[in-house]
Amino acid sequence: MVSPTTGSRAAVRIDDDAAWKELASAGRTDAGEIRELLGKALELKGLRGRDLAVLCGVTDEGLLEALFETARRVKETIYGSRIVLFAPLYVSNLCGNECLYCAFRARNLGIERRTLTQEEIAREVRWLEEQGHKRILLVAGEAYPKDGFDYILRSIETVYATSSGPGEIRRVNVNVAPLTPGEFQRLKDAKIGTYQLFQETYHRETYGKVHVAGKKADFAWRLTAMDRAMEAGIDDVGIGALFGLFDWRFELLALMQHVEHLEKAFGVGPHTISVPRIEPAAGSALAAHPTHPVSDLDFRKLVAILRLAVPYTGLILSTRETAEVRREALALGISQISAGSRTNPGGYDGGPDERHAGQFSLGDHRPLDEVIRDVASLGFVPSFCTACYRLGRTGADFMDVAKPGEIKEHCNPNALATFQEYLEDYGSEETRREGEACIARTLAGMEPPLRARAGEMVGQVKSGRRDVFC
Repeated sequence: MVSPTTGSRAAVRIDDDAAWKELASAGRTDAGEIRELLGKALELKGLRGRDLAVLCGVTDEGLLEALFETARRVKETIYGSRIVLFAPLYVSNLCGNECLYCAFRARNLGIERRTLTQEEIAREVRWLEEQGHKRILLVAGEAYPKDGFDYILRSIETVYATSSGPGEIRRVNVNVAPLTPGEFQRLKDAKIGTYQLFQETYHRETYGKVHVAGKKADFAWRLTAMDRAMEAGIDDVGIGALFGLFDWRFELLALMQHVEHLEKAFGVGPHTISVPRIEPAAGSALAAHPTHPVSDLDFRKLVAILRLAVPYTGLILSTRETAEVRREALALGISQISAGSRTNPGGYDGGPDERHAGQFSLGDHRPLDEVIRDVASLGFVPSFCTACYRLGRTGADFMDVAKPGEIKEHCNPNALATFQEYLEDYGSEETRREGEACIARTLAGMEPPLRARAGEMVGQVKSGRRDVFC
């Protein structure tokens, strides 16, 4: 269980002035300082404050390539070549908030409201299992049906209890509205993996302009949610911002203030950071024309800088982005991606137009099998591993293994075993050919002791065993 560090714990606070001062001072830099910072990043201790502001300002083509290459090296050093895959499961689009960028906002009359029954959830889960998914992110709008938070708990129970053939969901992560301490305790007791919640924007003035009604209009209640979650013993939390609502450089520095607060207060920062860019959403003029659009180049910079800032933190990329952008981001430090996603309740097993009835527009509509084949062809290992959650290797315990560089000794064999499992049970013929070649290349590149362990685990899967992990 996570516990605060010794002494009184200060409340989380975002210091706007500090972020702006760091950005202003970073304008006075030269190539030598930037290359020095990149060398510092390779020490794998992370970067903070002005160092990050300096990197935000990099525009020289040669220095950009050096930044991107450094991010790739950091990710490879810690996690190896594995990319974890998951799918979101939207169980309800009921919402009491008025967030001007979101299709689920309360006053948007242009979408059909739907809350899935437990049987409908089970059908969605079986569909996902039959594609090969093992991880689910359960998502709901920020209002619940008449049975309230109990609905979320029953939905988690349904996901875990549902199987189809060899398919099973081994870990449920959750993205729901900020909870009370007691509710967070109940969520922990439901054996979730990561609790995920995005601040959307850390700029308080902008936050007030885009969240105009509902509980979500309370900036502080949302910002302090991770403190309540960790106080309740939820080791792994995931944070993020919706890039495009405000200046991405400010959001990055403010997000890192949030990271530093969690590290200081609880001894461990977030398990994951997500980097969604605002995308068009039904009934939202703001989503169609964001006030601070983030270019593809700046987005690549953002991902790379975050990888250097928090080398041991998982970086998540959703299907908001196109296949091309996702390919580029994999080489810059992304370690988890969604695939084959739908963002409307009932979107997997049927329902309204799957592309346009969701919370936002998707950029990558490819099915899971095609995404896996693409990932493998790029030299990465698709992974469905859930070992760390199930072995208690979470929170500070995960960092104790990650920081000495030992996590790869678990991640790489587990990735290969779960990838082989996917190929055996679900992979198309073309994907199996690409996947077997990927596994062979990866094994050949491992040091002998690790290669032997990974090869044995892959062999166990080929001989019929499932859920092999270390």
